[in-house]
Amino acid sequence: MTTSPYLRAANQPPPLEGYDLFSQDRPLVEALRREGAAAREDECAAFGRLCGGEPLELGRFANENPPVLRRDDEVEFHPAWHQLLRIGVEHGLHAFPWDDSGSAPHVARAARFMTLAYAEAGVGCPLSMTYAAVPALRHDAELAAVWMPLLAARAYDPELRTGKTNALMGMSLTERQGGSDVRANETRAEPASEGYLLTGEKWFCSAPMCDAFLVLAQAPGGLTCFVLPRVLPDGTRNGFHLQRLKDKLGNRSNASAEIELREAWAARLGEEGRGVATIIEMVVHTRLDCVLGSAALMRRAVAEATHHAAHRVAFGRRLVEQPLHLNVLADLCLDSEAATATALRLARAVDEDDRAFQRLATTVAKYLVCKSTPALVAEALECIGGNGYVEESPLPRLFRESPLNSLWEGAGNVNALDLWRAAAREPESVDALLAEIELAAGADARLDAALERLRRELGDGEEPEYRARSVAALAALSLQGSLLVRHAPAEVADAFCATRLDTGGGRAHGTLPRGIDCAAIVERHRPRLSGCG
Repeated sequence: MTTSPYLRAANQPPPLEGYDLFSQDRPLVEALRREGAAAREDECAAFGRLCGGEPLELGRFANENPPVLRRDDEVEFHPAWHQLLRIGVEHGLHAFPWDDSGSAPHVARAARFMTLAYAEAGVGCPLSMTYAAVPALRHDAELAAVWMPLLAARAYDPELRTGKTNALMGMSLTERQGGSDVRANETRAEPASEGYLLTGEKWFCSAPMCDAFLVLAQAPGGLTCFVLPRVLPDGTRNGFHLQRLKDKLGNRSNASAEIELREAWAARLGEEGRGVATIIEMVVHTRLDCVLGSAALMRRAVAEATHHAAHRVAFGRRLVEQPLHLNVLADLCLDSEAATATALRLARAVDEDDRAFQRLATTVAKYLVCKSTPALVAEALECIGGNGYVEESPLPRLFRESPLNSLWEGAGNVNALDLWRAAAREPESVDALLAEIELAAGADARLDAALERLRRELGDGEEPEYRARSVAALAALSLQGSLLVRHAPAEVADAFCATRLDTGGGRAHGTLPRGIDCAAIVERHRPRLSGCG
């Protein structure tokens, strides 16, 4: 039987699959080594090979078959979701750094979290919230003793029941009337036998299939944090009821719900009236994972675009050989590499318990990296052309996913304004961020000038709220510039400083100035499949 010539795929890049997602990401490998986890490179590479296989296809299945709400207050997921989440849990992405004695566990976890997010971002939500719950739980030794062994277990059991030896923990903070303003919450917490009974509604509960949640409610002493289990010790279900699942733009493999609490029993975590101070421990770490998740989306978009350009021929030449297309690709690579370097530097701060640096650096990085992701993914989609716009391509899913992390854990304005709150309440966080940027002082005049502008902006008390976004972006860009000047190849650092630090903003991708070695930048970021060149 002869195949019709019209059915043959001509001039089509080979599918980008079946390869080591970690080892083919050179900036990620270098950052892992640099930030103290070189001894864990082999385990990260093994995980990269795993995620570069079946999980890429599982991510597609999980998004094409989103979860549905059953009448018994449970959520039904496609088997692909459970397979992906099982991979994350069995490799400890939900908790292993907290009791790991190896080198730089949070850096190693960050690299692996990014690698799994490359395959599918949705399962990152329960993994991230469980990881971030641990520092919050440490406010209460008794609760920590109960929950931390369960959270640390590397077994995945999706059933809601008593007697489990493992657990996942989510959080449900926001309400319809307040949103990010959690102090406006109306859910009430009444003291009861050995705990509290919570009554009210939560407008957004992500990953509602978790075994327990951190919840904010108004106790007699003010807004307070609680640990609320789905199943009570006697095996009965707690008063936690799912009203409906959200029909979301992206992140469709993951369930998000509106819930009602009807005298739901919960244990207090921290002091009454100190709910925000308690939960912020969790928020700082989930913000880190927002940076990791967005950096992973950037990386996959860049990998798909550079791979396509290396194999696709148009107008007599491969796309990667055409100057303007090369300019665009190199520009995308700069954002991706800067995000990766920043993400793993933040993870090292967790390993070192450097709370001063972590506090403000995570906030401004979360603002900039997550805010930059949709534009990058859209440009990468355009690099592939019409084929990038159809659902057979992963780019539509990446694009729908791309705004999410900027909304999660405080939207752009919340994070930008948090810069001023941190500066006022924790001035040591400003000093720590500036000290990190200063490590590259004298190496690039454009970076030096940006650092001086940042100092002036931080010292200017006029209209701070109005200027919050521009100052947050300048702080994050200066941090990224410092990291790249110190650690990236000269062509990467030079191009970044010339276009991110030496302009007034408003630029489009693909406007790198003359003299940039675009080919070297793109080759650094292009994945290579065995036998495909």
